[in-house]
Amino acid sequence: MKAKAAERLAGIVRGFLDREGLGGQPILVAISGGPDSTALLDCLRNFTPISAAHLNHQLRAQESDADEEFVTQLCQRLDVPLHVARQNVAEDAARLHRNLEAHARSVRYEWLSETARRHGFPLVATGHTLNDQAETVLFHVLRGTGLRGLRGIAPRRGLAEGVELIRPLLSARRQDVLEYLRERALPYREDSSNRDPRFTRTWLRHELLPLVERGFPGDPVAALGRLADEARQLLRDQQARVEACLQRAERPRAADMIVLDVSELKQLAPTDLGELFCRIWEREGWPRGRLTWRHVQALVRLVDQPGGAIHLPEGVAARRRGAVLQLFRQAV
Repeated sequence: MKAKAAERLAGIVRGFLDREGLGGQPILVAISGGPDSTALLDCLRNFTPISAAHLNHQLRAQESDADEEFVTQLCQRLDVPLHVARQNVAEDAARLHRNLEAHARSVRYEWLSETARRHGFPLVATGHTLNDQAETVLFHVLRGTGLRGLRGIAPRRGLAEGVELIRPLLSARRQDVLEYLRERALPYREDSSNRDPRFTRTWLRHELLPLVERGFPGDPVAALGRLADEARQLLRDQQARVEACLQRAERPRAADMIVLDVSELKQLAPTDLGELFCRIWEREGWPRGRLTWRHVQALVRLVDQPGGAIHLPEGVAARRRGAVLQLFRQAV
């Protein structure tokens, strides 16, 4: 007999918590009011102490305020404590000359980590599903990617010191979520921007991925999810090699300039070398949004170009000087 939707989704969430050794730990659940986060909130409250957190980005005027009101009423109905904040993300992004989507995501995670630390939550949960994973992998493939992009959305990762981000629904399909909500008679909100074809993610979700599912035999969504799992395992091995090389190659800094021994860099295969540069970029906290595969490949080629120099996004520059390669960030 087929399990009911509520039992099926509860099994996925409970299985995640057990597998990751997280049972009983208090969790701050990021809640937008959409179907995924609503289902996650309702499901998680049966297994562990939770609170909810909602950030009103004020991007959609009255619609954003209605989302906040909906979340407030939902949490009252489910008897879940709620933390709410408002921030005019569009104004901030314009002032900082940043991409709106990327800035909104950055602000959201920063606020979630601060809220979690302030209230003693070691975990923050978001409602990403297997469909989100498939969309992410497909997006990275089309944009141009290596293992980093193929790994898609991580089931768990560090968010801030003492706080981890977890995705308990990552093996659940969006249809599982919708069936759960119907069975539980739970309302949810639809974000109008999720139907706006101007956004690449929206086009992927509503046009390209359904076309792939209809046109390919088997289960493309599950296949993309498996690809992400395998890429994540390969990336762990690659990162171990890269970290060992970086420790050997890195020389004392010249002020804020990173200095790398070229002879050590040449010991790595090109794909590993590209990951080394991504690792440095990430470690230094330089924004990743505009760094593309072509930029990384230009860095890899620079290792073999004595006297060469390149300019990269976010004011980062690199140059080859004799036996070393120098990386530094200029004022932007």
